[in-house]
This record gives sequence, C-alpha cells and structure tokens, in this order.
Amino acid sequence: MKIKYSELIDQTLYFPTEEFNVSENNLLFHDIPLMEVVEKFGTPLKVSYLPKISQNIQKAKSWFKEAFEKTEYKKNYRYCYCTKSSHFKFVIEEALKNDISIETSSAYDMDIVKSLYKEGKVTKDIEVICNGFKTDDYLAKISDMINNGFENITPILDNYRELDKLTESIDTTFDIGIRIASEEEPKFEFYTSRLGIGYKDIIPYYSQKIAEHPNARLKMLHFFINTGIKDTAYYWNELYKCLRVYARLKKIAPEVNSLNIGGGFPIKTSLQFDYDYQYMVEEIVSQIKKFCEEEGVEEPNIYTEFGSFTVGESGANIYKIISQKRQNDREKWNMIDSSFMTTLPDTWAISRHFIMLPLNRWDDTYERVFLGGLTCDSDDYYNSEQHTNAIYLPVFSDTKPLYIGFFHTGAYQETIGGYGGVHHCLMPQPRHILIQKDENGEFQYEIFREKQEPEDILKLLGY
Repeated sequence: MKIKYSELIDQTLYFPTEEFNVSENNLLFHDIPLMEVVEKFGTPLKVSYLPKISQNIQKAKSWFKEAFEKTEYKKNYRYCYCTKSSHFKFVIEEALKNDISIETSSAYDMDIVKSLYKEGKVTKDIEVICNGFKTDDYLAKISDMINNGFENITPILDNYRELDKLTESIDTTFDIGIRIASEEEPKFEFYTSRLGIGYKDIIPYYSQKIAEHPNARLKMLHFFINTGIKDTAYYWNELYKCLRVYARLKKIAPEVNSLNIGGGFPIKTSLQFDYDYQYMVEEIVSQIKKFCEEEGVEEPNIYTEFGSFTVGESGANIYKIISQKRQNDREKWNMIDSSFMTTLPDTWAISRHFIMLPLNRWDDTYERVFLGGLTCDSDDYYNSEQHTNAIYLPVFSDTKPLYIGFFHTGAYQETIGGYGGVHHCLMPQPRHILIQKDENGEFQYEIFREKQEPEDILKLLGY
C-alpha cells in the first residue's frame, strides 16, 4: 500500500520536473535547498530567484527565432517586458540584461525609466512602448522625455484625445501606435474592451488625423485580448480581424511596420501543466506571414509584451504550518504563519491556483487538509490544487514541523496585496530575499526587505 507523500506524487503527477526535485526528503526549487533557506531566513518568506527571469526571456526569443527561420519570416522580433506585472528594480534590471524593450502602463512607469537612465542602467536609445489610458501627467512625461532625446518612446493611442495632447507638447517628429479595442470573449461581462480604438474606426481616424500629421508617424498596430494567447477559435478569430486592419492600414500607410500582439503567455500553475509554446509561436508567425502574402503587403515586425511569463515563475512564497484545527469528522485545517489575503491575494480574489508542495517530510504518510490563513476572514483559505479537488500534505505533527511552498508567484501578488503598508488584520509583510547564481554556480542570497515590525504598522496608522 502506497501511503507516503512521495508515493502519492509519483503516482499522480509529472515529477520531478525542470524546476522541482527532491533530495533526502526535502524539496529543491531550481536546485535551491529550500529547507536550508528556511533555516537561514525563517518563515513566512518571499523568494525571488532572478536567473529564471532571463531563462524565460531567452526561451521566448529562441521560439520566435526558430519560427522565423522555419517560415522564412523576413522581419524582426522584439521582446518587451510588461512592467505592471512586477515593478521591482531587481526584476527590471535582470530583464534588461537580455536586450529587451519595456512596456509601460502609467505615468509612474516613466519615472522608473528616468531613474534607470540616471543610474546608467539604460541609455536614451531604450525602446519604450507606452500603453494604457493616458492622463495629462502620463502624456506630459512622455512628451518631456521625447523632447529630451528619448527617440524610441512610442505612445500607443488609446483614444482620440491623446494625439491632440501629444501634438501640443512635442516639438519634434515622434512615432505612435494605435491599440485595437478587441472584442471580448463571449462569456465576458461586456462586449468590447474599454482600451483602444474600435476596429472600424482605425482607418478613418488614420486618414483624417494622422496621414497628413506634420510630426506623428504611425509605426505600430497594437493587439491584445484579455484571455491571453490560447489555441482557441476566439483567439484566432480576433487575430485575423487584427490582421485585416493591419493589411488595410499598410496599403494606405506604408510607414506602419510593426504588429504588437501583446502578452498572455501562460505560466505553469500545476505540475500537470501542458502548453506547447513552440507550436503557438510558429502558428502565430505562419498565420501572420500567410495573411500578409495573400493581401500583398509586407509582413510586420512582431512585438510581444510578456509580463507574467517573464517574472511569474521566479517567485515563491514559503510558510510554516503552525497548527491544525479539526472542525468536524472530515475537515482538518492546517494554519499557516501568514495570510493568503495579504501575500497571495489572487488565491481569494480570482480563485487562482499556484503550484503548492511541502518542503520537507516527503517520506511521511499524508492526509487531506484545507489551508487557512491567520486573518479573521472566511475568505482567507486555500482549499484545492488544479490537478485535484483537494490538498494532500504530510500528516501534521506537533513535534515535526511542516513547511510548504507556493511557487511561480512572482507576478502581481506584491502590487495587488500592497508592498509595505497596512494589510488586512494587520498581518505583517514577510521577509523578502533575492537569490542569484555566481559564476561558479553557487547560490547567493540577499535580503531585499526585512519583515514588517508591529511598530512600523502602528506608525502608519497614526499610533
């Protein structure tokens, strides 16, 4: 009879994987000895493994390079990092090691670019794609940077007003793009995205406002759908509608040379994750090439804006099981030493799942449990994994501590939950460490931010 936790994993999941392995009954994450990390830094703990950022960028670049060669695609590919998925300096600096561009979504992102420039991390040649609805402050910062020599900044028009405001404040020629207001998935709450300009309005708008513009040059058509890049009829239908606009636009606007297909590459949220990245890239590239050939127009440079894919798989959250509550004959609650609502808000806000595994005691027997956070809120829990409707962990013991990790949590969680500041039930923010590898392959640990102390939280509240 198979009763050990390790045996349960062996018979139900693909294991070990590229990221995970077990040594001496303890979990390794990219070969990082997690129990040693716990002994050194304690729990709860936020971990960022920076080499994974560069690894994923290089993977995507290789997929597009192979697809371009296979289809004899004549133009170029450009990888942009979507900063809103994680604005941390250590993330952007790691990403910039890989010859990428940056995609912004607010005025505050422009301050990040200026800060990186002042520190010598980027030059004025850096390519910045400015997305999102643009406030006057956002537009002013874009204009100011273009006027000061940042020639590769491309504002993507979200509405008609933005070009008028940019024209008033930019005193040189500048590139622009137009975002298509894609139609949302049929089950969505509304029909058309609130972002961008409608399919039918783009050609008339170009003819009336951009074609004879003295300074603005239309360079890019921007396409993005909320569900991400998936092999579904909905995705391909929206892409074809976008390509029809591109072909019509290219025929009257030869200066248009780039198609931005946005973001939306998924990340691994289960050990049974199954997504053929290479197939999707090749299919997208071949469909773009085929459509352009049929329409008799030059194929575009292809841009992507990957956020979660860039940074998501670099993150992990580690907790200790501090107690078990038995509420009835069937329900056992393992209580973590933190809060899901504070540190992993997507688990309760949108019922998101992450890869969850114990760090130790893999040779112990297992039991079915629920996981509860420390806040006095009924939504502060985690109750199932993607591959099953339950959670199984080594049996709780008062004498043998159990540690668990949630993995691939590097995107959005800190900014949604609030980094620093005051959290629900005054749960403190955990210590955050960065992990790098040196030239000898040795792991290097750095404390990025210490855990919050009670007095820091009380001070924010005015006490």
